[in-house]
Amino acid sequence: MHEMNFICRSAQTPAETGQVFDGLMNPPTMPLQAPGGAKEVLLHACCAPCSGAIIECMLANGLCPTVFYYNPNIYPYEEYARRKAESIRHAAALQLPFVDGDYDRDTWQEQIRGLENEPERGRRCLSCFRMRLAETAHYAHAHGFSVFATTLASSRWKNLQQITVAGQHAASLHPGLVFWTQNWRRGGLSMRRSKLIREYGFYSQRYCGCEYSLRTSPFKTSHT
Repeated sequence: MHEMNFICRSAQTPAETGQVFDGLMNPPTMPLQAPGGAKEVLLHACCAPCSGAIIECMLANGLCPTVFYYNPNIYPYEEYARRKAESIRHAAALQLPFVDGDYDRDTWQEQIRGLENEPERGRRCLSCFRMRLAETAHYAHAHGFSVFATTLASSRWKNLQQITVAGQHAASLHPGLVFWTQNWRRGGLSMRRSKLIREYGFYSQRYCGCEYSLRTSPFKTSHT
Protein backbone atom coordinates (compact mmCIF):
# COMPACT_ATOMS: atom_id res chain seq x y z
CA MET A 1 0.00 0.00 0.00
CA HIS A 2 1.13 3.52 -0.74
CA GLU A 3 -0.43 6.46 1.10
CA MET A 4 -0.59 10.06 -0.06
CA ASN A 5 -1.48 12.29 2.85
CA PHE A 6 -3.12 15.65 2.30
CA ILE A 7 -5.00 17.74 4.85
CA CYS A 8 -8.66 16.80 4.85
CA ARG A 9 -10.69 19.99 5.13
CA SER A 10 -14.42 19.35 5.13
CA ALA A 11 -16.67 21.47 2.93
CA GLN A 12 -13.78 23.00 0.97
CA THR A 13 -14.59 25.36 -1.85
CA PRO A 14 -12.81 25.20 -5.22
CA ALA A 15 -11.15 28.52 -4.40
CA GLU A 16 -9.62 27.03 -1.26
CA THR A 17 -8.14 24.14 -3.20
CA GLY A 18 -6.82 26.39 -5.95
CA GLN A 19 -9.18 24.72 -8.42
CA VAL A 20 -11.87 26.67 -10.25
CA PHE A 21 -14.62 24.66 -11.95
CA ASP A 22 -17.80 26.28 -13.21
CA GLY A 23 -20.77 25.34 -11.07
CA LEU A 24 -18.87 23.69 -8.22
CA MET A 25 -19.79 26.47 -5.84
CA ASN A 26 -23.46 25.49 -5.93
CA PRO A 27 -23.73 21.69 -5.71
CA PRO A 28 -27.08 20.06 -4.92
CA THR A 29 -27.73 19.77 -1.20
CA MET A 30 -28.48 16.32 0.23
CA PRO A 31 -28.44 15.92 4.03
CA LEU A 32 -26.08 13.12 4.90
CA GLN A 33 -24.97 11.46 8.12
CA ALA A 34 -22.56 8.56 8.35
CA PRO A 35 -23.50 5.57 10.54
CA GLY A 36 -22.83 6.21 14.21
CA GLY A 37 -22.19 9.88 13.51
CA ALA A 38 -18.70 9.09 12.19
CA LYS A 39 -16.79 11.96 10.58
CA GLU A 40 -13.96 9.92 9.07
CA VAL A 41 -14.98 7.55 6.28
CA LEU A 42 -12.85 5.18 4.22
CA LEU A 43 -14.24 5.46 0.70
CA HIS A 44 -13.40 2.70 -1.75
CA ALA A 45 -13.17 4.50 -5.10
CA CYS A 46 -13.62 2.59 -8.34
CA CYS A 47 -12.83 5.67 -10.43
CA ALA A 48 -12.86 9.47 -10.32
CA PRO A 49 -16.12 9.91 -12.29
CA CYS A 50 -18.05 7.77 -9.79
CA SER A 51 -16.34 9.47 -6.83
CA GLY A 52 -16.90 13.12 -7.71
CA ALA A 53 -20.47 13.74 -6.54
CA ILE A 54 -20.16 11.40 -3.56
CA ILE A 55 -17.06 13.10 -2.22
CA GLU A 56 -18.52 16.55 -2.84
CA CYS A 57 -21.65 15.57 -0.89
CA MET A 58 -19.60 14.13 1.97
CA LEU A 59 -17.51 17.28 2.26
CA ALA A 60 -20.60 19.50 2.15
CA ASN A 61 -21.95 17.55 5.13
CA GLY A 62 -18.78 17.91 7.20
CA LEU A 63 -17.39 14.44 6.53
CA CYS A 64 -13.76 13.63 5.78
CA PRO A 65 -13.33 10.79 3.28
CA THR A 66 -10.06 8.98 2.73
CA VAL A 67 -9.94 7.68 -0.83
CA PHE A 68 -8.99 3.99 -1.03
CA TYR A 69 -8.11 2.84 -4.55
CA TYR A 70 -8.10 -0.94 -4.81
CA ASN A 71 -9.27 -2.25 -8.18
CA PRO A 72 -7.23 -5.24 -9.42
CA ASN A 73 -10.07 -6.16 -11.77
CA ILE A 74 -9.23 -3.38 -14.22
CA TYR A 75 -7.73 -4.53 -17.54
CA PRO A 76 -5.39 -3.83 -19.20
CA TYR A 77 -2.82 -2.34 -16.83
CA GLU A 78 -2.62 0.85 -18.91
CA GLU A 79 -6.34 1.37 -18.29
CA TYR A 80 -5.84 0.73 -14.57
CA ALA A 81 -3.02 3.27 -14.41
CA ARG A 82 -5.07 5.87 -16.27
CA ARG A 83 -8.06 5.52 -13.95
CA LYS A 84 -5.83 5.57 -10.88
CA ALA A 85 -4.09 8.74 -12.08
CA GLU A 86 -7.46 10.48 -12.39
CA SER A 87 -8.41 9.44 -8.84
CA ILE A 88 -5.09 10.76 -7.53
CA ARG A 89 -5.63 14.06 -9.39
CA HIS A 90 -9.10 14.38 -7.90
CA ALA A 91 -7.96 13.64 -4.34
CA ALA A 92 -5.04 16.03 -4.64
CA ALA A 93 -7.29 18.84 -5.93
CA LEU A 94 -9.48 18.46 -2.84
CA GLN A 95 -6.54 17.81 -0.49
CA LEU A 96 -7.93 14.43 0.54
CA PRO A 97 -5.91 11.48 1.86
CA PHE A 98 -5.37 8.87 -0.87
CA VAL A 99 -4.38 5.23 -0.37
CA ASP A 100 -3.07 3.36 -3.39
CA GLY A 101 -3.89 -0.35 -3.02
CA ASP A 102 -2.02 -3.11 -4.79
CA TYR A 103 -2.70 -4.20 -8.37
CA ASP A 104 -3.08 -7.80 -7.25
CA ARG A 105 -4.15 -9.14 -10.61
CA ASP A 106 -3.21 -12.79 -10.01
CA THR A 107 -5.28 -13.00 -6.83
CA TRP A 108 -8.24 -11.38 -8.58
CA GLN A 109 -8.10 -13.87 -11.43
CA GLU A 110 -8.01 -16.72 -8.93
CA GLN A 111 -10.99 -15.17 -7.14
CA ILE A 112 -13.20 -15.27 -10.25
CA ARG A 113 -11.89 -18.54 -11.70
CA GLY A 114 -14.76 -20.57 -13.14
CA LEU A 115 -16.96 -17.49 -13.45
CA GLU A 116 -15.42 -16.05 -16.61
CA ASN A 117 -18.55 -16.69 -18.69
CA GLU A 118 -20.99 -15.27 -16.19
CA PRO A 119 -23.04 -12.30 -17.48
CA GLU A 120 -22.55 -8.79 -16.16
CA ARG A 121 -24.28 -8.42 -12.77
CA GLY A 122 -23.91 -12.16 -12.31
CA ARG A 123 -21.87 -14.25 -9.86
CA ARG A 124 -18.53 -13.01 -11.20
CA CYS A 125 -19.40 -9.43 -10.26
CA LEU A 126 -20.43 -10.47 -6.76
CA SER A 127 -17.15 -12.34 -6.31
CA CYS A 128 -15.25 -9.29 -7.55
CA PHE A 129 -17.09 -6.99 -5.13
CA ARG A 130 -16.40 -9.36 -2.25
CA MET A 131 -12.66 -9.28 -2.89
CA ARG A 132 -12.38 -5.52 -3.31
CA LEU A 133 -14.56 -4.66 -0.34
CA ALA A 134 -12.90 -7.28 1.87
CA GLU A 135 -9.58 -5.54 1.26
CA THR A 136 -11.20 -2.16 1.95
CA ALA A 137 -12.66 -3.46 5.23
CA HIS A 138 -9.30 -4.91 6.25
CA TYR A 139 -7.58 -1.57 5.70
CA ALA A 140 -10.37 0.30 7.50
CA HIS A 141 -10.13 -1.93 10.54
CA ALA A 142 -6.32 -1.78 10.63
CA HIS A 143 -6.30 2.02 10.44
CA GLY A 144 -9.00 2.95 12.92
CA PHE A 145 -11.97 3.66 10.65
CA SER A 146 -15.40 2.68 11.97
CA VAL A 147 -17.21 3.20 8.64
CA PHE A 148 -16.41 2.42 5.03
CA ALA A 149 -18.35 2.90 1.81
CA THR A 150 -17.84 2.39 -1.91
CA THR A 151 -18.46 4.44 -5.03
CA LEU A 152 -19.46 1.23 -6.82
CA ALA A 153 -22.95 1.89 -5.45
CA SER A 154 -23.28 5.01 -7.62
CA SER A 155 -23.29 3.19 -10.94
CA ARG A 156 -26.56 2.21 -12.56
CA TRP A 157 -24.67 -0.63 -14.27
CA LYS A 158 -24.04 -2.34 -10.93
CA ASN A 159 -26.37 -4.50 -8.87
CA LEU A 160 -26.88 -2.55 -5.67
CA GLN A 161 -27.97 -5.63 -3.73
CA GLN A 162 -24.73 -7.44 -4.64
CA ILE A 163 -22.69 -4.47 -3.43
CA THR A 164 -24.62 -4.35 -0.16
CA VAL A 165 -24.17 -8.09 0.43
CA ALA A 166 -20.44 -7.90 -0.31
CA GLY A 167 -19.91 -4.81 1.86
CA GLN A 168 -21.87 -6.12 4.83
CA HIS A 169 -20.07 -9.46 4.70
CA ALA A 170 -16.70 -7.68 4.63
CA ALA A 171 -17.69 -5.54 7.61
CA SER A 172 -18.88 -8.57 9.59
CA LEU A 173 -15.32 -9.90 9.67
CA HIS A 174 -14.16 -6.94 11.78
CA PRO A 175 -15.91 -6.15 15.09
CA GLY A 176 -17.20 -2.58 15.27
CA LEU A 177 -16.82 -1.89 11.55
CA VAL A 178 -19.88 -0.75 9.56
CA PHE A 179 -20.47 -0.77 5.82
CA TRP A 180 -22.41 2.34 4.82
CA THR A 181 -25.30 1.15 2.63
CA GLN A 182 -26.20 4.60 1.29
CA ASN A 183 -27.87 4.68 -2.13
CA TRP A 184 -25.57 7.12 -3.91
CA ARG A 185 -27.78 7.28 -6.99
CA ARG A 186 -30.40 9.44 -5.28
CA GLY A 187 -30.60 13.03 -4.10
CA GLY A 188 -29.51 14.48 -7.43
CA LEU A 189 -26.09 12.81 -7.24
CA SER A 190 -26.44 10.96 -10.56
CA MET A 191 -27.02 14.22 -12.42
CA ARG A 192 -24.28 15.92 -10.43
CA ARG A 193 -21.91 13.08 -11.36
CA SER A 194 -22.36 13.85 -15.08
CA LYS A 195 -21.77 17.56 -14.55
CA LEU A 196 -18.62 17.02 -12.51
CA ILE A 197 -17.15 14.73 -15.17
CA ARG A 198 -17.33 17.66 -17.58
CA GLU A 199 -16.16 20.29 -15.12
CA TYR A 200 -13.14 18.35 -13.91
CA GLY A 201 -12.42 17.04 -17.38
CA PHE A 202 -12.29 13.50 -16.01
CA TYR A 203 -11.30 10.63 -18.25
CA SER A 204 -14.58 8.71 -18.45
CA GLN A 205 -14.14 5.02 -19.20
CA ARG A 206 -16.53 3.12 -21.43
CA TYR A 207 -16.60 -0.25 -19.71
CA CYS A 208 -16.68 -1.50 -16.14
CA GLY A 209 -13.07 -2.58 -15.89
CA CYS A 210 -12.33 -6.27 -16.32
CA GLU A 211 -11.62 -8.02 -19.61
CA TYR A 212 -14.97 -9.77 -19.40
CA SER A 213 -16.92 -6.54 -19.18
CA LEU A 214 -14.80 -5.21 -22.05
CA ARG A 215 -15.77 -8.27 -24.07
CA THR A 216 -19.45 -7.32 -23.88
CA SER A 217 -18.97 -3.56 -24.23
CA PRO A 218 -20.12 -1.86 -27.45
CA PHE A 219 -16.88 0.18 -27.16
CA LYS A 220 -14.55 -2.81 -27.01
CA THR A 221 -12.66 -1.81 -30.16
CA SER A 222 -11.72 1.54 -28.63
CA HIS A 223 -11.18 1.74 -24.86
CA THR A 224 -8.19 3.98 -24.30
